[in-house]
Amino acid sequence: MTNVLGSVAGAPSRFSIGPDDYHVPYAGTAGDGRRFFLSQELFEFGADAYVGLFLWRPDGEFDEVRVDVVARAQGVPVGQAAPAGADDLVAARLAELGDYVLEPIRVAPFTTEVDGVTFGWQVEDYEGELSITITPGDFIAYTEPWDGLEYDT
Repeated sequence: MTNVLGSVAGAPSRFSIGPDDYHVPYAGTAGDGRRFFLSQELFEFGADAYVGLFLWRPDGEFDEVRVDVVARAQGVPVGQAAPAGADDLVAARLAELGDYVLEPIRVAPFTTEVDGVTFGWQVEDYEGELSITITPGDFIAYTEPWDGLEYDT
């Protein structure tokens, strides 16, 4: 089941994700024009880690998620994001994108379920403050003005 936008009043229809040197090394436009976000830091508390490739159509509407279960990095505290060490898998996912460009993207928030785990960018309302948060892992949270320049961790 895919939930586009969520059901939170006042949620933006689009938000920006900008690549950086911290939690967002891979965001941009694939060779086929789709927008993408790739992470090897997705995790469930006390459970598995994942490499996730999130894809949106060129207009920013959700398209698909490709997920691989990987071992969680040794020694990482519960609840903390860290690269899983799945560099070969990340390289393979990047190769699937063709001639991609790392650049800011403007996309719709969404959630979708894969094997009982929710993946995506979830709209949340905490005491009247809206955010769009990565899931699973909850380690990136964008807020207004939704420009992708800053996020909370």
